[in-house]
Amino acid sequence: MSESSTNKPPIWFWIVSAVALIWNGMGVNAYLQQAYNTESYQAMYTAEQQEIAANLPVWVTAAFAIAVFGGTLAALFLLLRKKLATKLWILSLIAVIVQMGYLLINGYASSIGMTVMIIVFAFIFVWFSRHSQSKGWIS
Repeated sequence: MSESSTNKPPIWFWIVSAVALIWNGMGVNAYLQQAYNTESYQAMYTAEQQEIAANLPVWVTAAFAIAVFGGTLAALFLLLRKKLATKLWILSLIAVIVQMGYLLINGYASSIGMTVMIIVFAFIFVWFSRHSQSKGWIS
C-alpha cells in the first residue's frame, strides 16, 4: 500500500482545506478590487478609506499581495497534499503580520475585529498545515 492511502486524511481535512481556499480566494478578490479600484470597491469604502489605501507604502501593498496569493497557493497545495503548503502558509503569515501590523500601528484598520480575525486565521492555517504534515496527510 502506498503512503498516501495509509495516511488518508479525514473528511475535516478536506473541509478545512476548502475553507482555507475560499478564505484566501476572497482575499485575492479584495486585493484585485483595491488594485483596480473597481466600482464595487469604491462602493464598500468611504472616500477617506480609499485615500488611505491609495497612499499606503508600496511594501504594505506588496505584503497584501504576498499574503493573499501565497495563502491561495498554500491552500491549493494543501488540497494537493503537498508539504510545500506549510512553507507557503508561513510566508503568507509573515506577510499578514507585516500588513496588518502596519495598519494597526498607524490606526488604519477599518475593523479591529476583521483585522484580528485575519491574523488568527493565518496562524490557524500554519498550525493546520504543520499538523497535517505530522499526521502524514501531506508529504
